[in-house]
Amino acid sequence: MKLFLNTLFGILVSVNISFAQSEKPSKSISNAEHFITNPILKGFYPDPSICRVKDDYYIVNSSFEYFPGIPIFHSKDLANWEQIGYVLNRPEQLDLDSIRVSGGVYAPTIRFHNDTFYVINTLIGKGAKGGNYYVYATNPAGPWSNPIWLKDAPGIDPSLFFDNDEKVYYCGNGRPADNTPDSKKRHIWVQELDLKTQKLVGEKSIILVGGAMVDAANAESPHIYKKGIYYYLMIAEGGTGDNHAVTIFRSKNIRGPYEANRKNPILTHRNLGRNYPIACTGHADLFDTQNGKWWMVLLGVRPYGGFHYNLGRETFIAPVIWEDGWPIVCPNEGKVLFKYPQTELNYSPVAQQSEKDDFNADNLSYKWNFLRTPRKNFWSLKERKGFLRLHLLPDEITELVSPAFIGRRQEDTSFSASVNMSFVPKNDSESAGLVLFMNKDYQFRFEKTSKNSISYLTVTRRYDGIDSILALMKYDGNKVILGVCAHGQNYGFKYSSDNINWKVISDKVDGRTLSRTNAGGFTGAYIGLYATSKNQQSNNFADFDWFTYRGEE
Repeated sequence: MKLFLNTLFGILVSVNISFAQSEKPSKSISNAEHFITNPILKGFYPDPSICRVKDDYYIVNSSFEYFPGIPIFHSKDLANWEQIGYVLNRPEQLDLDSIRVSGGVYAPTIRFHNDTFYVINTLIGKGAKGGNYYVYATNPAGPWSNPIWLKDAPGIDPSLFFDNDEKVYYCGNGRPADNTPDSKKRHIWVQELDLKTQKLVGEKSIILVGGAMVDAANAESPHIYKKGIYYYLMIAEGGTGDNHAVTIFRSKNIRGPYEANRKNPILTHRNLGRNYPIACTGHADLFDTQNGKWWMVLLGVRPYGGFHYNLGRETFIAPVIWEDGWPIVCPNEGKVLFKYPQTELNYSPVAQQSEKDDFNADNLSYKWNFLRTPRKNFWSLKERKGFLRLHLLPDEITELVSPAFIGRRQEDTSFSASVNMSFVPKNDSESAGLVLFMNKDYQFRFEKTSKNSISYLTVTRRYDGIDSILALMKYDGNKVILGVCAHGQNYGFKYSSDNINWKVISDKVDGRTLSRTNAGGFTGAYIGLYATSKNQQSNNFADFDWFTYRGEE
């Protein structure tokens, strides 16, 4: 594998890396050498929920405006995770048409009962077509059912609890009736769910008003567990920023009254300040292993370049013990660490993602997503074998549409990525290339386009909905390799015709355009391929031979 050194950008991803899955690490690695490294899911994988079935573990995450919705991961050892599919992968399951930025699929919970998996979730931003629903499957890899919508189920972040008497309870949050529109105060409520009639039945009980703090904000992400004689209600409060926290309450009756843990919050990093390298910890889910040990999955962020986090909210894990009938999270340390020894479960490696996608498969790999529900057949892996073809659509990535775009998450604070593209614009409205995308108003576009029948490469920065051209350069030739490298928040763009000789088109670009601190919302940065005819009809297309991504941390 030949590597090319670029003094400005560091090591360039080589095109000679095979798309075949890497071999699994040697089975000779002992449990004594087994560590769990945080985050266990890197990049935009927020709001984790987990369930265990014997010695198998499954995690689901929020996906917001991206399709397919709700990625699902599997592990045997809590350290090595492999995506096995999506819960919502059919258009009839998930209508994201015109969904607003950071609308869509919020905070799923996964549970297993009587040989069936259940995922319950909220769809935000679709008015009467939105709300809370659940789906089910006997195989976590799918297929999953169409959504079963629940009436009179206000709030977000619902979860299910299966009690020992076979009763099933819905647990969610809501706004008090006397809430002012700008108030962050919430309550937590439960109601029985009849799985046969697929309806909420019986009394709706408010079991917690606010949270552990006086005037607690954003009481959400409620989960109920039962251990011994107690029902435990665990929630997130404080909002999903740097005041995020996990608190817990218990009762001998599922409908309360609940007493607060005097050690609340059981997890927060708000007391560590913004210089600690893991921040915003919260939105957690407890679970035990088959050997009786306890852990917690949670969201957190990795700030860099100041309190900025382009990667969005990621999935972390932390150990838990129990003392005096209450959970102690991160015992001895009191904070989430980047690495934990894990000697309890057998080391179980999974095939590693290749750094290069040759687009030789019949289907896109699970790492790729669309923006909103794709209703048009704008992409193909079959029209030109070994290439991803994107047909130009009039839709633009600056609009609330489903453009001709496929993207994957940025997973590392420093990375290099490149794509080999063949494209000839037929008029000044057509362009195609690489996009670094946070949302419709915050992005970088590295495109081939034309002006007065002359082809150009352009780098465009879009900040707060306003485009500015960072670079414009004439370029002849049908094929071009577009590259981007990031070293922390220092981004650079380059191009080549042969993948050997590279030219810089724009460097020292401030990557904080892609930070959630600036862009807002609940998602993370994507790196994608994009083609548009800018509100004009077109029969043109762009072909992508390969795409590479390498973390440089």
